[in-house]
Amino acid sequence: MFAIGAGDRVVGDTTYCDYPPEAKNVAKVGDTLHPSLERIIALRPQVVLVSTASQLEVFTQQLQSQNIAVFVTDPHDLEGVFKSIEQIGRMLGQDQQAQALVKKLRERSNAVEQAVKQAKPVRVFYQVSAEPLYTAGRDAFVTDLMRRAGAISVTGEVPGAWPKYSNESALAAKPEAIILPTGGSMGTANASPAEALRNSPAVQAGRVCKINDDHLARPGPRAVDGLEEMARALHPEAFK
Repeated sequence: MFAIGAGDRVVGDTTYCDYPPEAKNVAKVGDTLHPSLERIIALRPQVVLVSTASQLEVFTQQLQSQNIAVFVTDPHDLEGVFKSIEQIGRMLGQDQQAQALVKKLRERSNAVEQAVKQAKPVRVFYQVSAEPLYTAGRDAFVTDLMRRAGAISVTGEVPGAWPKYSNESALAAKPEAIILPTGGSMGTANASPAEALRNSPAVQAGRVCKINDDHLARPGPRAVDGLEEMARALHPEAFK
């Protein structure tokens, strides 16, 4: 909403909503898993934007019973992110701004894909957390980002978006590179490879890429920042 010029219409958001800086000044209604229905109702919104990743079906039903419209967005690839931006733009009367934003984002995405088109894809393990070990599966939009960045996710066919993964399977996958979404809102968490990956080809070759997790875990405009950072980390030769 902020990216398409509708930030002044955000009356409430979650404790995770920290970008742009103006989002920090909006009334907080709790986190994504434990939002306060009472606080939301008190803010009298016309619509609530919900990600199905939060699995808040009961919460959604409660909002609808209060005659508060609910818009659900759950993109599984970058094109889905673009579609969500355009849909929200239409809903808020910011159609032109949304289309202009998506046009720029798509141009940047296409430029990355063109740059790495001739490069040999890198087999990558995406580590969401080390202990317990979680990764990105088939339904995660970041799996599509990896493909566009010239990578093959070794867990790209695992069902689900963010599946738990066994140490044995991680070691057996023999990734050539490891992506650690860290920094950003995660701080220093997830800053080193899991124990099971310490002897992987990726670690032995020093191909451990630390990328701002806010650019990889949040399906918004900054996902293209994450795509660019990932592609440059995996294929630096393509961007000289």
